[in-house]
Amino acid sequence: MAEQSDVRRIALALPEATESEDGFAFSVRNKGKEKGFVWVWQERITPEKPRVPNPAVIAVRVANESQKQLLLAADDEKFFTEAHYNGFPAVLVRVAAIDAGELEELIVDAWRCLAPKALVAEFDRNGGAP
Repeated sequence: MAEQSDVRRIALALPEATESEDGFAFSVRNKGKEKGFVWVWQERITPEKPRVPNPAVIAVRVANESQKQLLLAADDEKFFTEAHYNGFPAVLVRVAAIDAGELEELIVDAWRCLAPKALVAEFDRNGGAP
């Protein structure tokens, strides 16, 4: 069973990863822009009201819609989505339902999707683990 502290530890161990100052979100700079690879889910609890952070769930970037669909089909206790993410390559993850090893794999893969290719290549040359 993973916790938010595991998300932070894994994400910040990745090269050039940073944590947002205004929320539980992690990104890597690519071509001058911060690219978010994992963040807390902003849940719509009340229609017409602003979304609120749900610390029990994170959104994790995936490579494409096919990977998203594979994860969603693999385990609906761990993974889900909502209409807000339709057409966007990210899956929602119930943090307490996933073990730390699988969480690390998801976060590293998410970082790989958005990090500069040269940074990913260097990471791989150095063993490829946070």
